[in-house]
Amino acid sequence: MDMKPASPDDAPSQIHLKEAVTGLILAGGRGSRMGGSDKGLQNFRGLPLALHTLQRLQMQQGQPLACVMINANRNLDAYQAFGAPVWPDTLAGFAGPLAGFMTGLERCQTPLLLTVPCDTPLFPLDLVQRMHNALQHEQAELAMAAALEEDGQLRAQPVFCLMRVELLASLALFTQQGGRKIDAWTAQHRTVLVPFNAHGDKPHAFFNANTAAQLQSLENV
Repeated sequence: MDMKPASPDDAPSQIHLKEAVTGLILAGGRGSRMGGSDKGLQNFRGLPLALHTLQRLQMQQGQPLACVMINANRNLDAYQAFGAPVWPDTLAGFAGPLAGFMTGLERCQTPLLLTVPCDTPLFPLDLVQRMHNALQHEQAELAMAAALEEDGQLRAQPVFCLMRVELLASLALFTQQGGRKIDAWTAQHRTVLVPFNAHGDKPHAFFNANTAAQLQSLENV
């Protein structure tokens, strides 16, 4: 995989998105580590996680997203009440995040699709700008966020991904052949890592809540 980190210095002080971006909230998992609960409907600061995520996408700095969709496989009526289009996986059997990627790419009507998980509610408010700028600067097919984890290492956050819609055919073939791992698919394409460890970046921005206890701990951040 041709993956290289983008430098914050690459970004101009004013970033104007040249290509429209659709946001996709990934809420289609089993929630197995949360007792089988529908994770996107769990409460966070008085709102369902997926609704909090939707609002955070709507608050993005710079040019707003063209639209936001939700990928969910259960409780579709509850998700539809949030006011965004809701699409279940086109792959059967809770096939993982790549199934959500494919569903989003199939429905996306803009040149670019940004995916974010529903269980990481404090992601940066300049996520779209920085991801888009890195994609354009490196002429990449995909941009992937990278953040410091608890051990102090900078690691890719593959569910935070900005991709070109032309990648649908590649992803369809990959999943038809049984592929399910994000990094195995992205390794086939020009990918730029976008680090979120600059001065002013919040260390907890990419903390995700896989369990009820982790979700509770994020309430106090």
